Amino acid sequence: MSNPSRNFLKIREPANNEDCENSVKRKRLNSDIQINSKKSKTSEMTDTTNQRRPNFSALSPASNGVNRTSTSISTTVKPGVTKKLVIKNFKEIPKLPENYQEVTWEKLKEAVIAIQTSKSILSSQEELYQAVENMCNHKMAASLYVNLKNLVKDHVQGSIIPLTADNTDKEIFLKDMNSCWQNHCRQMIMIRSIFLYLDRTYVLQTPSISSIWDMGLEMFRVHIALNTLVQSRTIDGLLMLIENERQGDAVDRSLLKSLLRMLSDLQIYQDAFESKFLNATERLYAAEGQRLMQELEVSQYLHHVDKRINEEKERLIHYLDNTTKWSLIHTVEKQLLSEHLTNILNKGLYNLLEENRLEDITLLYNLFSRVRKGTTELCVNVNGYIKKKGRTIVIDPEKDKTMVQELLDFKDKMDNIVCNCFQKNEKFGNSLKEAFEFFINQRANKPAELIGKIVNIFLKPEPEYSKSRV
Repeated sequence: MSNPSRNFLKIREPANNEDCENSVKRKRLNSDIQINSKKSKTSEMTDTTNQRRPNFSALSPASNGVNRTSTSISTTVKPGVTKKLVIKNFKEIPKLPENYQEVTWEKLKEAVIAIQTSKSILSSQEELYQAVENMCNHKMAASLYVNLKNLVKDHVQGSIIPLTADNTDKEIFLKDMNSCWQNHCRQMIMIRSIFLYLDRTYVLQTPSISSIWDMGLEMFRVHIALNTLVQSRTIDGLLMLIENERQGDAVDRSLLKSLLRMLSDLQIYQDAFESKFLNATERLYAAEGQRLMQELEVSQYLHHVDKRINEEKERLIHYLDNTTKWSLIHTVEKQLLSEHLTNILNKGLYNLLEENRLEDITLLYNLFSRVRKGTTELCVNVNGYIKKKGRTIVIDPEKDKTMVQELLDFKDKMDNIVCNCFQKNEKFGNSLKEAFEFFINQRANKPAELIGKIVNIFLKPEPEYSKSRV
């Protein structure tokens, strides 16, 4: 009796050993058929994937020496194996054209001249920068720096011609000078941006040469600023403007600031300008001090001196170099204060103290504190005033009835001046005490007797000796 077999095959029941062997072979055959069916499906999926995957190997070979085959990656690269790229060197080292240096410099020269003449540059800045970099990398930096320096020198030497022409107006000359300086700075900034690679490599590695910016300053200093005619015209014009401002005229402070900064940047401020400026300041204030001491009262003169000092401080802020500060302020103080200390004290101190003009006394103390021996002289004269004033109160017998009250009022007045006007200066406090001791003892026993009676009245408890009665 037969049974249905698996996998669409019919077999008989094994009757003997031969039938058993045949049955095993048929099972193996069926298993192989199933495996082949699975492999065919996998192959179809692989072909579909290969068709969809982009094939970059068909691209043309690159110029960098990398060789690629046009064979599909799926057929040449085994799973788990990394493909190696082979990079080959150039067969010959690249060489620059024989006239590369001359041609490239001509292009850079045209750009520099265009900057100096305020014309448009034909080449792009990136192209010019790359040209400088190429020349530096091919050992042409030294000649490039020399050529640039000579080009800047020629232009600066040509710029001085308009400044040496006849020109009687000093202010117009200063404006022309300032314009020349501003143009030079602007041009050097643009030139340096093109030759920046040269400045940061060759120049930085060569201590014996200056940077491109410093080289430009040196050219301007040597060929323009140190020219005798140009320098004298510049300094005379600056001194004229400052003198006009001191006389009360309005001047162009921005022009003064620009030109004085120019002198500082060129490192000729002290030698070319400062000494002449201080000499002119000394002459001006020496004459002014002599004249105003005779024309003005002491309080008016003190306010004028304070105004002058503040004006010079403003000039230091707006356009003068800060290195001039000490010398300038010292010159003003010397000519307006130190030379007239005795005259000021003799002429006005007594009236100021007598009228108790606290504001003017405070200003007098502040100004005298600025000069050498100023407070010492002031203290001596205040001490003399106290002794003189106190003696007139004590020595006159007719003032015995009011002596004590006048002394108390006078002491309060001087204490207030020492405290508020002289800023509690210990020297003035001790001088005040010594002066009172001096004039109190000018009249033997009488001031002490009167003061003792007043104290006794205040200390007694009886109503009849009340303060109002005293």
